[in-house]
Amino acid sequence: MPRLKLPIGIQNFREIREDGCYYVDKTALALKLIAEGKYYFLSRPRRFGKSLLIDTLAELFAGNEPLFRGLYAHDRWDWSRRAPVIRLSFAEGVLHSAEALDQRIHGMLREQMQRLGITTEDDSIVGRFIALIRQAHALTGERVVVLVDEYDKPILDNLTRPETAREMRDGLRNLYSVIKGQDAHIRFAFLTGVSKFSKVSIFSGLNNLRDITVSADYSALCGYTER
Repeated sequence: MPRLKLPIGIQNFREIREDGCYYVDKTALALKLIAEGKYYFLSRPRRFGKSLLIDTLAELFAGNEPLFRGLYAHDRWDWSRRAPVIRLSFAEGVLHSAEALDQRIHGMLREQMQRLGITTEDDSIVGRFIALIRQAHALTGERVVVLVDEYDKPILDNLTRPETAREMRDGLRNLYSVIKGQDAHIRFAFLTGVSKFSKVSIFSGLNNLRDITVSADYSALCGYTER
């Protein structure tokens, strides 16, 4: 049996599948997640496969069936149903001011709106995020999937600057509060990060967010063993 390539450092599910790399099938756990709940949080150290998991979920909800051929989910997923996927990631770069954080968030929201063909006159972060979720639902008839990677990085990058870290926390809380308020328009939401800040301090009442960080059922959700 020929040896395949190890996807070292590759966080893109499509690239792994199309380039003939080894892939440890996590789609059974992905289906379990989707069947058992709606809002999830997962904490893992960096380089543990969180971004690849987010990308896999995005491709699944987007209905990209060819990528899943031969995997557990292929014959157990309704490929005719495609959900609009909103992806936000704070993994790239370092932000050192509230203004820089706002610019990054605005940039991500603009990118998602352009991809989904959505416009709004509201130029506030909350207003744009609400419009993005509601209009994506209205345009497609499918409730939205929200995927957030490295939700806490702007805070962690400023832990030695407490005042800036608090500003980052407040800015992120402003963003994440939208998820709670748009429950009727959201099908599934998954947030990943390195640390777990209290729900009161950053998630603004998103108390139905299920933390699966130390769940035995999902211990194998990221990464793989030598075996």
